[in-house]
Amino acid sequence: MKKYIALLVLITGLSTTINAQSEPPYGMSEIAAYSIFYDNFRTGDYEMALQFGKWMLEAKPREIAGATRFSLDRQYERMIDVYIGLAKEQSDPSEKSKYLDQALSLYDEAFETFTEEEIDYFQWNYRKGRFYQEHSNEISNGMDKAYEQYKIAFEMDPLRLSEAGDGYFVRLLLDNHVNNNEREEALAMIDVLEPIGGPEVQKAISDARDKIFDSPEERITFLESRLANTPDDLDLLNELATLYERQGDRAKAIETAEKLYELDPSFENTRKLADYAKSDAQYEFALRYLKEALDKTDNQRQKRNISLEIAETYQNMDQFESARSFAREAINIDPNWGEPYIRIASIYAQTISRCTRNRTIDRDDRSVYWLVMDYYDKAANLDSSVANSARRQAQSYKPVLPTAEDKFFRGWETGDKIMIDGNINSCYSWINEETTVR
Repeated sequence: MKKYIALLVLITGLSTTINAQSEPPYGMSEIAAYSIFYDNFRTGDYEMALQFGKWMLEAKPREIAGATRFSLDRQYERMIDVYIGLAKEQSDPSEKSKYLDQALSLYDEAFETFTEEEIDYFQWNYRKGRFYQEHSNEISNGMDKAYEQYKIAFEMDPLRLSEAGDGYFVRLLLDNHVNNNEREEALAMIDVLEPIGGPEVQKAISDARDKIFDSPEERITFLESRLANTPDDLDLLNELATLYERQGDRAKAIETAEKLYELDPSFENTRKLADYAKSDAQYEFALRYLKEALDKTDNQRQKRNISLEIAETYQNMDQFESARSFAREAINIDPNWGEPYIRIASIYAQTISRCTRNRTIDRDDRSVYWLVMDYYDKAANLDSSVANSARRQAQSYKPVLPTAEDKFFRGWETGDKIMIDGNINSCYSWINEETTVR
């Protein structure tokens, strides 16, 4: 190879230009000229590589005898790199621009030279977009031109572009549509990308939608239109349910929640219907969904909470024994949680009110309040997080506790144990618990 370079020195005096021609320069063989080009390209001597590279692009040999791995399209790629390398060496902006223009022209020339069977048109359009992007500071409207190329590549093969750079380029293109208020183009991209995009692309889609729709109403309209085409799309239904709730359209929120439950009766969807039923005082439905939810979770915290909710729901229905049963279930799950004890205290207090609804409360009824106080004390002693609340609620019942006179007439002494059961009144027979005279 050195003999070729020495020959050039003698003939050209290291001239850096040579007229384009269809034959290798200086009467060389094709393999020799190609070898000189490749060696200088590989070592970064772009001035020398340029002379021999120009010949190849002019002559366009599809093969060179002796160069088994030669491919003309690869030489186009290398010559683009040659012009980029020469541009980087220039301090004069006009010279830099000249070389970049030469590199850019090779992309168009490649499309004219090769058919789609010969080169990967997607890859070349993608690379051209990257060229514009990487040199956007030196090329007028460089980024706009990069977007156009990425758009062409996307239309050719959206999956490949969505995979390039972990979705970076489709995210760039999507953001550009959004930032330019090109809503229809952005939505069209989203429709294509959503089924194929990876995690980063999905996040970009979510962010784009938030920017596209300025108001929840617009977002709802858009989602409803999409749901018309895919009525069983759980993601769309979930988002619509949330938006309806935020907008105060409770009827549609419930209708959507019911649809979700029909399609996917998961813990979360069952739990949501229970919440709606509870807030609407539809206690029978609330119990149904709460009990279903209880069976659909193994999380002990969720189980104790739902058990207590069931207790509260039964209490709202004046079904006190069932209410106590589920409060006790919550205690079994978490014996150190104070809320179930407060709930039982409330159940017993409400029982007294219920039993004395049509009559005057008497000293026997008042004795049940000692049991109420017992449970507030248990809550305060077991769980510091509810201690203040338990003591405050207990304080409100002190005025209705049996008086000294009541204890005298009943022969109750402080510290005595008495049963709260049917012997007091048949209304209390289900309680069947012992308390202490205070």
